[in-house]
Amino acid sequence: QVQLVESGGGLVQPGGSLRLSCVASGFSRDNYGIGWFRQAPGKEREFLIAISWNAGKTYYADSVKDRFTISRDNAKNMVYLQVNSLKPEDTAVYYCAAKMSRSPWLAGNRNSYDYWGQGTQVTVSS
Repeated sequence: QVQLVESGGGLVQPGGSLRLSCVASGFSRDNYGIGWFRQAPGKEREFLIAISWNAGKTYYADSVKDRFTISRDNAKNMVYLQVNSLKPEDTAVYYCAAKMSRSPWLAGNRNSYDYWGQGTQVTVSS
């Protein structure tokens, strides 16, 4: 059974940092890309960043390119999202999603993904 579980969210002050984690289980091989999205109340789910199966390719939304970084450790089935210089407008539920492919994909299109986690809440407030 394929499962994605996010963790690392919480309450952080403006200007602070967080590292979100996404652990993947039930995959027979590391033949999947991972994307991170977020959804704020009343807004659509927004693409942030993605990484290919071997970390050879990353995809960024222009809005987060200077503050968000993504990495993965296939030995641990983990993907990490480092978020720096957090702003109140970063408050949202953050989701990871898996695309079952080693080929390039439309990383910014949420309909391209095969599996989703349940999300982790990030709240940026003083």
